[in-house]
Amino acid sequence: MARTKEFDPDAALQSALELFWRRGYEATSMADLVEELGIGRASIYATFGNKHDLYLKALDRYGDNQKPILIAELSGPGPALPAVRAAVRRFGAEATTDGRRLTGCFITNTAAELAPHDEAAARTVERSWERIETLLHSALVRAQAQGELPRDRDPLTLARMLLVLMQGLRVVGKASADPARVRDAVEQALTLLD
Repeated sequence: MARTKEFDPDAALQSALELFWRRGYEATSMADLVEELGIGRASIYATFGNKHDLYLKALDRYGDNQKPILIAELSGPGPALPAVRAAVRRFGAEATTDGRRLTGCFITNTAAELAPHDEAAARTVERSWERIETLLHSALVRAQAQGELPRDRDPLTLARMLLVLMQGLRVVGKASADPARVRDAVEQALTLLD
């Protein structure tokens, strides 16, 4: 007779996400995961696979949690350009807020730590960036159709520039104690939408 799980896999995955997000992949050991999740190593392996599998599941969870926020911001009815500006400013504000500043963005952290040598992590990062770029591009196309964005602007190129800016904000915000650096970059970049 199979034993029933004596822990909540969803809560355990969330705890793993938070630990990996704070510490990174390499700095998190299986012993750290056992302690943080409060479950045995065998249960972790049986439920999630190895440490790398668990990391990728946590990364997917993070991306799934972030997607609805950006969709709501960029896909709502009404003027699109103010929504794009608000989303970019939110990224900048999060990058300089004390609670989020030191952890940064889990996707961006993964891009720096694992993506150069880990194909699975690189694919997850790329999927996340493609979603953000697509949402920005769609909003900018809508803004152009509504007369908010000048016709001589290329929505795809602008979306890509904003994606790169938004990811860069997370890196600079994490490493710099000067929030003006991030705020100034946001406002300067947004002038390209005028």
